[in-house]
Amino acid sequence: MAIIVARWADDNIRRFGKQIDQLNTRFPKVLPRIINQVGDRAKTQVIRNLTKQTGLDRRVIVAAVGDPKRAHVAKLSYEMRTRGGNIRVKYLKARETEDGVVAKPFGKTTLYPGAFMKGGAFPNRKVVPQFRGHAFYRLNRRGTKITYVRSGVFIPEEMTSGATAAAFQRIAGPLLQERVNAAILKLLH
Repeated sequence: MAIIVARWADDNIRRFGKQIDQLNTRFPKVLPRIINQVGDRAKTQVIRNLTKQTGLDRRVIVAAVGDPKRAHVAKLSYEMRTRGGNIRVKYLKARETEDGVVAKPFGKTTLYPGAFMKGGAFPNRKVVPQFRGHAFYRLNRRGTKITYVRSGVFIPEEMTSGATAAAFQRIAGPLLQERVNAAILKLLH
């Protein structure tokens, strides 16, 4: 299980130096509030892009990203943490066909030959309650040993690459700089 941390704010805040120190001393709640507002906006974009990038439902992504560690007076950073391994096919709109299970990892329809989600012979397949909607592969001929079908989608890796990472950088950095500049001009001048 991997844990990936998307951390920002500290580098952008250092750029303003003495003005930040003054702002933080005189108005200690302003910077954390700005960082949290910008972070929440970036989180929305991350969730939106991660949903498209992985092919997972939005609710699964929201649960995986969870609640970020928010900025406060002593720590001016916003951290989104996620963890998770190889996602099971069940969460990627899986359905069973005669050839195997079809799912949509990374938004592309993929066939997992030999996989199954139901019991019995075709065309009279029956839902097996113990499977809880998961797809399986047989590990032996008798079918007494089975294992989950995995998709190859790792949420932490996808969160820090591609369109998701680009959206985070595109939103977070410039917006934070703009809002901190505005606060400095409004409160210190």
